[in-house]
Amino acid sequence: MKHSRIILPLVLVFILACGLPNPQSNVVAESTATSVVLTDTPASTLTFTPTFAETLIPTFTLTPSITPSPTITPTPTFDFPTVTVNKQAHCRYGPSQAYLHAADLYAGDIGSVRGRFLYSKWLFVKFDKLNYFCWVAPSVVDVVGDISKINLTEPNLQTIGSNMYGPPKNVTAIRDGDKVTISWEQVNMTKDDDRGYFIEAFVCQAGAYLWWTFSYPDQFTTSYTVKDEAGCGEPSSGVLYTVEKHGYSKPVKIPWPAP
Repeated sequence: MKHSRIILPLVLVFILACGLPNPQSNVVAESTATSVVLTDTPASTLTFTPTFAETLIPTFTLTPSITPSPTITPTPTFDFPTVTVNKQAHCRYGPSQAYLHAADLYAGDIGSVRGRFLYSKWLFVKFDKLNYFCWVAPSVVDVVGDISKINLTEPNLQTIGSNMYGPPKNVTAIRDGDKVTISWEQVNMTKDDDRGYFIEAFVCQAGAYLWWTFSYPDQFTTSYTVKDEAGCGEPSSGVLYTVEKHGYSKPVKIPWPAP
């Protein structure tokens, strides 16, 4: 009896133990369940990017245009012929002795030739001692250099200075054979200003067409006679100026009579 009482509780314990769940099985099930649980990943959102047809722009390679650099040829400098005065003389405002005095020249004065005249051999010179140009006779200077390369120059009497008296009035010219007499009305000038009159003409003598100049030293002589013949290809002509110490008047044309 004692043994049966002891066995019975053991059998009950065994039966109960068989009906209880296996703790290890639950752990495995939980572990398996955990691995089976899936976290939903939201479906990815597709972004539509339009595809454009690519337009190819051709690439041009520009070839630079090379402009050749001009070759600069240096201009040779020109050495003006030089003059040295060989005797005391006058430098004048025109290429003859009939023009106004411009400066006194003395032996040893040096200058350079800047021009020459077509109808005489006078030279247009810039002397070192002067700040202006004037004309000199070739006989009073010694020239070094080739004056044939110097440009021809015309005297411009209107640039010399001022003249307050104006040109002569009532200018006439009368022919008597091969002589022409030019006359005009006196221009009243002060004694200090008075330098007379100046005539520039082209006349025909012995078949040669000559450039002709003449001047009076004061205002009181009002006529001049010059030889003028027929036989030249160009007509004779002339102009007349009043001259005072400050300069020349405007020229007045002489009504030259034909031969």
